[in-house]
Order: sequence, then structure tokens, then C-alpha cells
Amino acid sequence: MKPFGRRKCVSCKKLFVPDARNRRHQRCCGKVSCRQERKATSDRRWRAKPENRKYWSGPENAARARAWQKEHPGYYKGRKKKAPVLQVVCATEAVGCEDDNPKVLQDVWRMQSPLLLGLISQITGTVLRTDMAQITGQLIANGRALVGPNH
Repeated sequence: MKPFGRRKCVSCKKLFVPDARNRRHQRCCGKVSCRQERKATSDRRWRAKPENRKYWSGPENAARARAWQKEHPGYYKGRKKKAPVLQVVCATEAVGCEDDNPKVLQDVWRMQSPLLLGLISQITGTVLRTDMAQITGQLIANGRALVGPNH
């Protein structure tokens, strides 16, 4: 085999060493932007051909796609399954927050999970306990109004 030569990329105009298996016809370097540009150019060239202009449209092409799917059953089933979602079950304790008493609101605040309190803190921009307790009480009241008092 010939020694590896350097070429100028047709996209970014920088020198690169082509892959040994493709050096005969490789014209682009391996940068993502250059590969995307090369792919877009190739797609435009393919779509410009008269026989390919309506490749994806029309009833005969829909039938062609259905026929391919019928010939290749299970093609999409081999894909990687999504990871199971971690679900945290929240306690459905009845908390008395109808009062505007700061002592009751702080008790409500202390019973909430750190995740919820951190989220409330991020959204509201406050870390003061009294403010957090009041906001938590309002959120619980709003939630009860949405789902009903028995939840």
C-alpha cells in the first residue's frame, strides 16, 4: 500500500490524513460540521436527479414502503428499549394547612421532601423558611383544589 498522504478537506480547506480504507476517494475530514455538509451536498445531488424527485411521495411510494416493512418484520423491534423511569411514590398524608398560622406552615414545610423544597427554592428564588413555608402551603392548597380534598 501507498504511504498515507495528506489531503485538503473540501469543506473546511484544512489538511487531513484520509482513512486507509477510503483514501482513494475520501475528500472530507472527520469533523462533524464537515461530515454534515458533505451529507447535505450528497442528499441535494441525489434529490436533483429526475428519477429521485418524487421518491418519498405518491401512492406507489407508500406501497413500496409498506412492502418493505412487510418483508422486514421486526426491524424496528430490535431497537434498544428505554431504561425504566425511576418513580418516587409521594406520601399522601393529610396535612392541615388551612390556617395562615406561621407555626402550622413551618410544620408543613418541614414535612416536604428536600427535592420539592429545592425545586420551590429554585423557582421562587428564596431560601427563607417562612417564605418557603407559605409558598409550600399555597402549593398544597392549589393541588388540593385540583385533585379534590380527599387525596
